[in-house]
Amino acid sequence: MSVLPDPGASRAVLIGTSRYDHLEQLPAVSNNLTALAALLSGPLSLRMPAPHVTVVENPSDPATVMDPLRQAAVDATDTLIVYYAGHGLIDPHDALALALPHTQPGRVETSLSYDWLRQILLGSRAQRHIVLLDCCYSGRALGRMSASQGLADQAAVEGTFLLAASAETRTALAPVGAAHTAFTGAFLDTLRHGIPGGPPLLDLETIYRHLRLTLEARAHPVPQARNRNTGARVALGRNHADLPTTPVTAEAGVEPEHRLWPDPTSIRTTTGFLTNLAAVREASGLTQQEVSRRSAGRISPGTISRLTNRDTLPATWNTTAVYLAACSVPDDQIQQWHGTWQKLRHNATETQETCVATPQVGTAEHGKTRRRFSDLWRGRSHRPGSAGAEAPEGRG
Repeated sequence: MSVLPDPGASRAVLIGTSRYDHLEQLPAVSNNLTALAALLSGPLSLRMPAPHVTVVENPSDPATVMDPLRQAAVDATDTLIVYYAGHGLIDPHDALALALPHTQPGRVETSLSYDWLRQILLGSRAQRHIVLLDCCYSGRALGRMSASQGLADQAAVEGTFLLAASAETRTALAPVGAAHTAFTGAFLDTLRHGIPGGPPLLDLETIYRHLRLTLEARAHPVPQARNRNTGARVALGRNHADLPTTPVTAEAGVEPEHRLWPDPTSIRTTTGFLTNLAAVREASGLTQQEVSRRSAGRISPGTISRLTNRDTLPATWNTTAVYLAACSVPDDQIQQWHGTWQKLRHNATETQETCVATPQVGTAEHGKTRRRFSDLWRGRSHRPGSAGAEAPEGRG
């Protein structure tokens, strides 16, 4: 079953090199980063909080990439997304290297070894990893390519779905005059517009198959993919070409049962709760006014808007319950939503109590320490022959 990551427990690191000292320029990469960051944070994809999406553009050295990636690997407990666009190189040992602005052909130490990124992914706390590589081998740069082993094979990580563009020329990677590179442009279009006749959720396997057909039809190199465990079932958004055009029926158990409602049992954070709460109305096909009417006026369109656009967990359950019922969410799923809400409220209360209690003790101890030092200093500074009295003479 396809699943949308919890945006509050997920992180994305988007890396791109558009300017090079010794390789061909790739100006479209800058557009790739801007568009993908906006998409992941917006309503057409995962609605990730902006601080959870880190963009590293034209990194000066490997550490500029590794530091934010290492932090994201610590912070992400649901899904970690890593994207790279630029020149992909194969070093003399047939290992994948990612070109940076100062990368020089034949000098491996000036590029970023994919193995370094791979080690961070292997040690990440995230349950799932998504690696998107929009790069070519650039055999002309290093004078060596691997014919027996594909890019996706080299970059594979357990628990990861890897989607890689297999481009070998500048034209294939970045068509002249295009805003985006070929692979990323098709990827963005898929998430923005959806796949007609496709499933309700755009999981990575579905996206991969669609990209193969799309890019092959455009005479571009087709992408490669590798899946480890259940990575292929991770979705990056809803299929906007397949969103319901008619609202759910009022009769329980008829059409609502066939809708793909957001799964409350996969929610881990308040951000995920609120994001999926908003997605419920999208799945229902109802407007805010229609939801209000179905609630018999118990919640107004304004209340619905505030409920699905807030930053904090609702303090009480009633409004959320009415909203879910008005959207025709099945009763058993409403109970699951309630259980998730209770769990998040409990966790928030525990966290708040810990944060409040700890500073009080620390502040009190800190205050006592400061008073002791203050009293001691005053006593020393007025005592004849003390260090405090002699200090002015020593500085003279």
